[in-house]
Amino acid sequence: MASLKQPLPAAYVVFGEEDLLRIEAVDALRAAAREQEYFDRQVLTVDSHFDWSLLREATQSMGLFSERKLIEIHLPTGKPGKEGAEALLQAAAAFAEDTVTVLVLPNMDKTQQKSKWFQAWLQAACVLECKAVSAAQLPRWIEQRLQQHQLHMAADALDVLAQRVEGNLLAAKQEIDKLALLHGAGARLGLQDAQQAVADVARFDVFDLAQSWMQGNVSRVLQLLASLQSEGDEPVLVVWAVSEDLRALLRLKAGLSSGESEQILRRNLRLWGDKYAWAQQALRRVGVRRVLMALQQCALIDRQIKGAADGKAWQSMQDLLLDLCQKTQKHS
Repeated sequence: MASLKQPLPAAYVVFGEEDLLRIEAVDALRAAAREQEYFDRQVLTVDSHFDWSLLREATQSMGLFSERKLIEIHLPTGKPGKEGAEALLQAAAAFAEDTVTVLVLPNMDKTQQKSKWFQAWLQAACVLECKAVSAAQLPRWIEQRLQQHQLHMAADALDVLAQRVEGNLLAAKQEIDKLALLHGAGARLGLQDAQQAVADVARFDVFDLAQSWMQGNVSRVLQLLASLQSEGDEPVLVVWAVSEDLRALLRLKAGLSSGESEQILRRNLRLWGDKYAWAQQALRRVGVRRVLMALQQCALIDRQIKGAADGKAWQSMQDLLLDLCQKTQKHS
């Protein structure tokens, strides 16, 4: 989004069927807003009990100490109801000065797109539609993402990866992130590298490790770690995956405390399927204080892998995951 380097317009509509692209679009808008000193941020998440007067107050009030203000309106269903439709119409009619308002919606069907409030926002705002990436487009999409990591991949290798992750851009992103960790900037990847990545997924699924430690399954954690260590690799991917999951627990705690809906939390934290329940289980067992300590331990293990700290990385990772499997005596 090169245009985000320019002064931001008063409003955006982000919608479409591809979850990853919507998440990334909103993340990019937040980052651009911070760069342009929109420091006061307000998030409104619409559910069945939402008070639409909050939207009117947010759009009419000045930012904190007259700072520039970013307002996010998350409407997961795409259906605001009668009162909400009127409130959105009013909001689209006049956006506040020194304020950027972002309306975040799911995929909107033809009937929803014809509604007066949606049409009003299309006319008044900058539109970012997050369309699904087709099977034919996926190899090129993967190639562009690899280039962001300064990685280059042969065409036949791209096809192998595309077949592995077709229909799931979140999985595609995970595979690309893993390749970047393993090979580093400037690497040229061929068919064998892609096949090995797919084989690694078959042998050890990061999702499986997350399930095991989040559920407190000590025997399964030990089994998975032993399998990985037997391959003779350093636990780079394990540290990365566990760190990501720990950060998700912190964001989950914050979201639950602020009353965010399950649907919003699942989407924003990428806790798909049963992983949402596992994360809640782990959060209750471990607590925030131990999660923060575990993140510090992950940083230490990363330094051990790089030879910048004493200790054996695999043993440290095992100790960390076994500790996370145990119930804390006092919750944070």
